[in-house]
Amino acid sequence: MERQHYYKIYKPYGYLSQFINHQNKRRNKKLLSELYDLPDSIMAVGRLDEKSEGLLLLTSDGKFSNLITSSNFEKEYHVMVDGIITPQIIEELKTGIEISVNGKPYKTKACKAKILKDTSHIFNRYVRDERHGETSWLSIILTEGKFRQVRKMTAKLGLPTLRLVRVRIGDYKLDSMKPGEILTISY
Repeated sequence: MERQHYYKIYKPYGYLSQFINHQNKRRNKKLLSELYDLPDSIMAVGRLDEKSEGLLLLTSDGKFSNLITSSNFEKEYHVMVDGIITPQIIEELKTGIEISVNGKPYKTKACKAKILKDTSHIFNRYVRDERHGETSWLSIILTEGKFRQVRKMTAKLGLPTLRLVRVRIGDYKLDSMKPGEILTISY
């Protein structure tokens, strides 16, 4: 039986959550295979879009991947938005927001949300000049993962996402990892 592999990485901004380019139109996109020399059997557990960054789990174990993606594992995101988050907005996020999924209305499940005052734990990456308006940070914890869900939720509330960093999946945490860093984990 082949030995299974388990990793956590800090997926950098600008990379797709894949190792092989399956579509010609993505020819110029950066792939995780450019960062790491990993076994051919490795796959990403879930996805982070190209403009998102942070914790991504990798494995060669299909059962582990299915467990993480099909269960109600909490996924925590730290999100920089354009504008100021109010307590009212936090309450709206907690009860669910109607977004569009595959062109149809969808109300998100209740989630946990709070304003983040201290973001010193987040790798500092330039987003924009202060002269373009105020920004604020929040933590959103979901147990579901619809396509671009966090971005759709904040946009619906008039606070477009400027930066999205996944910091936790279940008990797996980003901790002090830096973009592009990879660590072996046990399962």
